Amino acid sequence: YGRHGNKKAMAQLLVTGGAGFIGSHTCLTLLNAGHHLVVLDSFANSSPTALHRVSELAGTEALFRMQIVEGDVRHPDDLNRAFQACKSNVEAVVHFAGLKAPRDSILQPLQYWDVNLVGSLRLLEAMRSFNCRTIIFSSSATLYGFPEIVPIPETAPICPVNPYGQTKAAVEQLLADMTASEDGWRIASLRYFNPVGAHPSGRLGEDPHGQPNNLFPCIYQVAIGRRAKLEIFGADWPTPDGTGVRDYIHVLDLAEGHSRALDLLMQGDFQLLALNLGSGQGHSVLEVIHAFEVASGQRVPYCLRPRRPGDVAITVADPSKANMLLHWHARRGLGEICRDGWAWQQANPEGYPC
Repeated sequence: YGRHGNKKAMAQLLVTGGAGFIGSHTCLTLLNAGHHLVVLDSFANSSPTALHRVSELAGTEALFRMQIVEGDVRHPDDLNRAFQACKSNVEAVVHFAGLKAPRDSILQPLQYWDVNLVGSLRLLEAMRSFNCRTIIFSSSATLYGFPEIVPIPETAPICPVNPYGQTKAAVEQLLADMTASEDGWRIASLRYFNPVGAHPSGRLGEDPHGQPNNLFPCIYQVAIGRRAKLEIFGADWPTPDGTGVRDYIHVLDLAEGHSRALDLLMQGDFQLLALNLGSGQGHSVLEVIHAFEVASGQRVPYCLRPRRPGDVAITVADPSKANMLLHWHARRGLGEICRDGWAWQQANPEGYPC
C-alpha cells in the first residue's frame, strides 16, 4: 500500500541489465511487489541463470510476469523488441545496464562512454518513441570523487575522478536536460554507495567476471580458497585503524530502495530526483574482515599494500533525503551482509554456471 493507504498500482516495467548483481535482486523485489517485467540484458557481464533463479524464488504465479529479451541497450532494434514484448505499454524503466568497474574504465574509456552514455541515450530515444516518461537510473556515489564533506549529501559537488564516474555524471546531466526540455518526465537517479551481500537463500549473489574490483568478493575468494591472501591497500589512512572506511549497503536494501522510488515516481509527485542509497554507517576494511570471520567461522589472512592512486579515506552516505522521501532506510547490518554473502559463496564457489 502507498503512503496514503491507497493500494499501489501494479506497473508494466522494462528493466535493463536485470541479470546483473543489483538488477537480479531488484527484479525479484519488483516481482514480489506484483509488477510485470520485461528484462533486457546482453549477458555480456551476467548470466541468464540469475534470471532463472529469480523466477524460482518469485514462485509459480510470478513466472508469468517476467519476460526475458536478449539484447543491447545501444541497439535500437533490441530496444524496440523489448518495448514491444510488453503486454501493455511500458509505464516505467529501471535502467541498470552498464559497465561498472572504475579501474577498468581508466584502461577502456571508449568502451565505458559507449556502453554507459550511448546506451542511456538510445534508451531515452526509445522511451520517447514509445511514450514512456518514467525512469529510475542506476547512478553511483563515484561521481562525488574526493568528498569534501562526510557523510556526503546529494548537494556535494559532482567531481568524478575516473571515466566510470564521468559517465554516470553525464547521464545524470542528460536526464536533467530532458526534464528541462519536455514536460512529463519523472526521473530518479539513485546514487549507490557499496552494494554487497546476497539473497539469504544463497541462490542470487555477486558473480564478478575476471579479477574482482571490490572488497567483499575478494574476501569470499580468500575464505573459499580461491586466493591465498586479501590485499589491503593503505593502512595509513586518517581513520581509526588506518584502513579505508566505506558505506556498505545490503543489496536487498538497495533493491527495496528502487521499489520505493518507483512507487514515488508513479504517484507523480516529483519530476527529477537524485537520492543517495547507503546505510549512513561507515566500516573499515579491518572491521569488515572481523565481521566476516565471526559470521563465517573462516579466517581471512591479509597483507598490507601501499595506497592506490584515486582511493579516498572515508566514503559514507548521508541517506536522510531517501529516508524522508521514500520512507526507506537500510535495515540489514554488516553481520547479515557477511552471513548472506558467505551463504552465496559457499553454494556457488565458481559463481553462476556458464
